[in-house]
Amino acid sequence: MRYACLTCDFDGTLARDSVVGPSTLEALARVRSSGRRLILATGREIDDVCNVLPEFGLFDRIVGENGGVLYRPASKERIRLAEPPPQGLVEELRRRGVQPLSVGESLVATCRPHEKTVLEIIRDMNLEMQIVFNKSAVMVLPSGVNKGTGLAVALAELGLSAHNIVGIGDAENDHGFLTVCECSVAVGNALPAIRERADWVTTKTHGDGVEELIQVLLKNDLEELAPRLRRHEIILGNLQSGEPITLPVYGSGLLIAGPPGEGKSTTIAAIVERLVSNKYQVCLFDPEGDYDAFKPLLSLGGPDRVPASTELLDALANPAQSVSVNLLGMPLADRPSFFRSALTRLQQLRAEKARPHWIVVDEAHHLLPAEYPLADVPQELYNVALVTVHPDSVSPGLLRLAGGIIIVGREPQTVLNQFNKVVRGNHRLNPLALPEPGTGEVLTWLFAESAGPRYVKVKLADSQLRRHRRKYAAGELGEDKSFYFRGSHGKLNLRAQNMNLFVQLAEGLDDETWHFHLSRGDYSRWLSEKVKDKDLARIVADIERQYGLGPAESRQKVLEAIRQRYTAPA
Repeated sequence: MRYACLTCDFDGTLARDSVVGPSTLEALARVRSSGRRLILATGREIDDVCNVLPEFGLFDRIVGENGGVLYRPASKERIRLAEPPPQGLVEELRRRGVQPLSVGESLVATCRPHEKTVLEIIRDMNLEMQIVFNKSAVMVLPSGVNKGTGLAVALAELGLSAHNIVGIGDAENDHGFLTVCECSVAVGNALPAIRERADWVTTKTHGDGVEELIQVLLKNDLEELAPRLRRHEIILGNLQSGEPITLPVYGSGLLIAGPPGEGKSTTIAAIVERLVSNKYQVCLFDPEGDYDAFKPLLSLGGPDRVPASTELLDALANPAQSVSVNLLGMPLADRPSFFRSALTRLQQLRAEKARPHWIVVDEAHHLLPAEYPLADVPQELYNVALVTVHPDSVSPGLLRLAGGIIIVGREPQTVLNQFNKVVRGNHRLNPLALPEPGTGEVLTWLFAESAGPRYVKVKLADSQLRRHRRKYAAGELGEDKSFYFRGSHGKLNLRAQNMNLFVQLAEGLDDETWHFHLSRGDYSRWLSEKVKDKDLARIVADIERQYGLGPAESRQKVLEAIRQRYTAPA
């Protein structure tokens, strides 16, 4: 389920002349019966809404006074979300004969053409207030308060993400909440400005338009509107031409595969960081503890502690919190059963809240081995990213959910053949059609797109780069991973246990020793095998192969490449 909540405007949307038709009320009840939530967002005062809409109990929350008040219909509690109107403003409006005039808990309302008088008073009294229009209505609220800010409070109370909301409205004051929703809809009678910005405009008006939306929502979760929501896609990287390549945020799963140390973690970090920065919730299973220091995620568990399922669910209760689950403290044999149990709970959370939006499974061949019971694969499992060295060792039932594959490394055809052997035998690629990838490029194939497989240079994650710098720039690599400047006769034994020391030692090194290690490919081999930075290793290897370079020039090029990635300020 993508949409767990429907948010509706009242006047001009649900209601025509303050009346909501019986069939519209029945449609709203069907939304509730589907397990979804309902929120009403209106410019009216709460008491007024309850008087004209006896069925207000259909809604889980009512955002009233254009975002100034939140009402809980079940308990009949109300919360003021903004400061009350200044008494001086109200008195001056009355003194000037502004009528009609309604004063709520946070809002002052009148109608056109009194907006000029209201604006003059706000200016003369130096008030930090704003005027919001709703067709002929003129509403005055504290600056920054609108239906969108009120909706955000309602969603937080209900534990919902704005990415799982579809909203429908008709007038100027609906911009505030429609822009918050993942999908925005305008009824057929909406103002042109609302119609132009909406993802979809119903053919019918008022409550009939809301019913039209509900029919599609309950039929297929608005699946047919997905092509109109590409603005939510996240950037993976760029083609050689510079064209950006994006990934869908909802739908089928993704497989990320390739040899160790070739960039799977780098690719996942980039994808996860962009999802989280766009406020999508991610749950990442981390068997090796690789993401403990990854800033966008809250890490649970560790080498000495196995996270409990309740701990995971408590962390995910906050829609703004994404987590990684460190399984280092769990025996390898116990991990598949742990994951099955956790996945069941996550699916229950998704059924109620439609999140976490993405489930990422690193080392998927450990958590989801080929013998993983097909019966344990949920029927409606979506937005799952499987990361593995061995696609043919992962459960075929899970691999079949993949709607795309990202392959890292120099031999993508080998990985693709493993994938094809399991689930996609009719989607083979001609090995001759696959040139060798460039530095930082991954083979990306989104099956639903006609473009076919393409090499994409991944746009690296900022958080991943900072973590990489901290670990290698000034840390302690250990004797087995350090670089040793020894020279041709082994007269030296200068140890560089991090990048800063490597640069410092290299700058003071004699030309003969520098060139000795360069000609043997020692620098690129160290970066590839010990530092595990394949991209930088390729750059340095290219420099090592330029035999016409003198020691000073080659040293400058190598050190500059290192400085750009590690020793520059984070």
